[in-house]
Amino acid sequence: MIHYLSLLQRIAVAMALSFCAIANAQSSYPNKPIKMIIPLAAGSAVDNAARVLTIKMGENMGQGFVIENITGSSGLIGAERVARAAPDGYTIGGYNDSILTMVPHMMAKMPWNALTDFEPISLVGTIEWGLVVKADGPYKTLSDFLNAAKANPGKLNYSSGGNGSPQHIGMALLTNRANLDISHVPYKGATPAAVAVAAGEVDAAMQGLGTVTALLQAGKLRLLAVSTPARLPQYPAVPTFTEAGMKDFTFNSWFAMVAPAGTPKAVVDRLNDEVKKALNDTATRDKLLSLGVTPRGTSSSDFGVATRNQYELYRKLIQDKGIRAE
Repeated sequence: MIHYLSLLQRIAVAMALSFCAIANAQSSYPNKPIKMIIPLAAGSAVDNAARVLTIKMGENMGQGFVIENITGSSGLIGAERVARAAPDGYTIGGYNDSILTMVPHMMAKMPWNALTDFEPISLVGTIEWGLVVKADGPYKTLSDFLNAAKANPGKLNYSSGGNGSPQHIGMALLTNRANLDISHVPYKGATPAAVAVAAGEVDAAMQGLGTVTALLQAGKLRLLAVSTPARLPQYPAVPTFTEAGMKDFTFNSWFAMVAPAGTPKAVVDRLNDEVKKALNDTATRDKLLSLGVTPRGTSSSDFGVATRNQYELYRKLIQDKGIRAE
């Protein structure tokens, strides 16, 4: 009996020490730089927004963030790196909605589960979208483009960041809604797809405004309409699709932060708090808005619910359209 109680005592002491070590690690978090893996190309809307956000988060947390872009396989490679990382808060992911809610329905086999292999941290912001064309091209309004497409079925084309990319999905929604026959030209990323429009290689693209801000400001692209319920303050002269004749057509994407499954709740909560704190900074908010990103900031649980809801929404759309990733 004495030996049995002694064993229990030793187990209790070991458990107490373990819990103390975990608590101390969490209370001192972060004590080294945090890596954010973005499974998207540099210069994409999420990448641009993440660099703005993490500068302020790093200042507030006393540790810098290191951004690593790991592209390939529609985001699967970079996302798998996050899913398999140690769940300690020092490797997190900066994702768009495509990675969590679209791509899983386009693959015959997935190396990770979008709903169980990640801890939701926060929906950082929504990325507003619009239809862009070459600035000095023939299309001055949305009606100009739609009428040309209807008059020349199969002759106009549009670019995207690849089969199954958000640009592909957004334009598929538009062409389906407007009953257009327009050819799809996939590129290797959202930024090359935008540059292709500016260069006149393709006629148009649905793009996240964060990706095309620089090209719009440089006078290389023209924004025909925004897919938001109301006009955007940063583009007050650009009509919504509804105002331009396509009633109730809306589309956006989002930038969100996740951690590997099993990351301690205290760490997730700290990161969530820091996202909201950074988003409350006026300069950070203004910079994000200038990039076409509307700051949000949600609880981790609300973001988890939103992910599951959109996951089911896109499952049906992608299956109905037969869309497959490259």
